[in-house]
Amino acid sequence: MVSVNEVATTGTIKSLPEKFMYELGSIYDAEHVFREGIQVALPLVKNEQVKSLLEKHIKQTDQQIKNLEQVFNTMGHEPIRIPCEAAAGLFADGEKLVAAIDNPAVMDVAIAGAQTKVEHLEIASYRGLITGAQQMNQTEIVDLLQQNLQQEEQTAQTFEQCLPQLLEQAMSAGNGSR
Repeated sequence: MVSVNEVATTGTIKSLPEKFMYELGSIYDAEHVFREGIQVALPLVKNEQVKSLLEKHIKQTDQQIKNLEQVFNTMGHEPIRIPCEAAAGLFADGEKLVAAIDNPAVMDVAIAGAQTKVEHLEIASYRGLITGAQQMNQTEIVDLLQQNLQQEEQTAQTFEQCLPQLLEQAMSAGNGSR
């Protein structure tokens, strides 16, 4: 099997395990990018619920990164970040959006919405990796990836549930227009 470093540098993928390793490196990068994004967003958040959710998710992301490192080790590879263009794009889009906002209530809505987008990218990535690990009969890897997936699904659901309240607060404070 070609090493994950070779796949990352040459872009040549000839087998499903190589594709799996590429996607593993991509989500590994994405988790790092999104962790940085949460740290950038956290000081901008005024809503205590959103702030608490982000703080909790930083801790979860740290554990998810450790789980991914364990997956790399189980596969016999050193962890490597393969640049995830989708993660970079969501991060850049979020930066552009928050730079344009001059209203705390709208900022909270924007950050919660951006985090929801991030969670759905991660959910799709983990579902694909789990399917690949199942096909390779890698039960330990499936379990680690399932842990990450469950946290991402829970985080997405929590942000989705708080968004209507954040939107209503922004509207009632005169921060939106109908």
